[in-house]
Amino acid sequence: MMTLARRIQQTIRQDVASMHGYAIQDSAGLVKLDAMENPFRLPAELQRELGARLGRAAINRYPVQSSAEVVAALARFVELPAGCRLMLGNGSDELIDLLSVACHVPGAKVLAPLPGFVMYEMSARLRRLEFVGVPLTPDFELDEAAMLEAIAIHRPALTYIAYPNNPTANLFDAAIVERIVAAVGEQGGFVVIDEAYQPFSSRSWLPRLAAHPQVLVMRTLSKFGLAGVRLGYLCGAAALIAEVDKVRPPYNVSVLNAEATLFALEHADEYARQAALLRAEREKLQAALRAIPGARPYPSEANMILVRVPDSKRAFEGLKARGVLVKNVAGLHPLLADCLRLTVGTPQENAAMIDALKASL
Repeated sequence: MMTLARRIQQTIRQDVASMHGYAIQDSAGLVKLDAMENPFRLPAELQRELGARLGRAAINRYPVQSSAEVVAALARFVELPAGCRLMLGNGSDELIDLLSVACHVPGAKVLAPLPGFVMYEMSARLRRLEFVGVPLTPDFELDEAAMLEAIAIHRPALTYIAYPNNPTANLFDAAIVERIVAAVGEQGGFVVIDEAYQPFSSRSWLPRLAAHPQVLVMRTLSKFGLAGVRLGYLCGAAALIAEVDKVRPPYNVSVLNAEATLFALEHADEYARQAALLRAEREKLQAALRAIPGARPYPSEANMILVRVPDSKRAFEGLKARGVLVKNVAGLHPLLADCLRLTVGTPQENAAMIDALKASL
């Protein structure tokens, strides 16, 4: 009889067998500051209201009506421009994958600056699209000349611009982004502006969407405060979204996810309050990091801060030994040598992280 190992070798794609899965760190018993999550839970009264609402959800039915209600509520909440439409995803990850499926014409390529969100490349490769990565400059800005040259040579079907970027946390120069959008438009491709960290950013492309039919804006409610709900949305010209929406699984957002999202939008003031507090904490954390000898924090418009230290492995292990979990991103790209990515947490969590980092250095 054929062994399991032989069956796997014979059946599983070679590129899949040789790749590494998405790494998620064990955070049990640690101050968790590695995944850009909102550290705040809902007040007790709102928890009770949400629990009662979820208890009334029609979990015996497919989520047709509830998903339609979420689409309508989000369109109102973001003030979706006229002529545009939005579709839902099970987080941004699913939307990225759906775009890879929808845009997989012969010879299609996906382009993105590096270092960037790993799912752009992973999704492209798993869907058998060629991925083209263009390194950022040493200060993590877009290399305009290199980007424009790559666009002209490769004519990508999809170009991703994370705005702000992950893991560097910076917001790219608006004028450079505009010229990249124009160049992609001339080549017949689409630009996906990934605004996952929009609650913490000073700029957005969404208000300009109607004037740029080659642009899609992608957001997630994970950084809004609903990482456990898994709800992302993609906005763009109505005709374009209608085509991408054809490859979406019909019931990809559950009734419970939909009801939790509607509840959150009805209480958006609470999440706005939390985001404001995190923005203030981010600035305090930046100042504290700048005061630590050997630490170099980079500008951030997200709920994370990239910081370079003399030895990121030693610092990461020292932080973990002191009960604080962050992300060592040094191995993701040469530009990130000796860099840690720190999530902005509560005031107490941030204080613990700074003390642990000082001791670790």
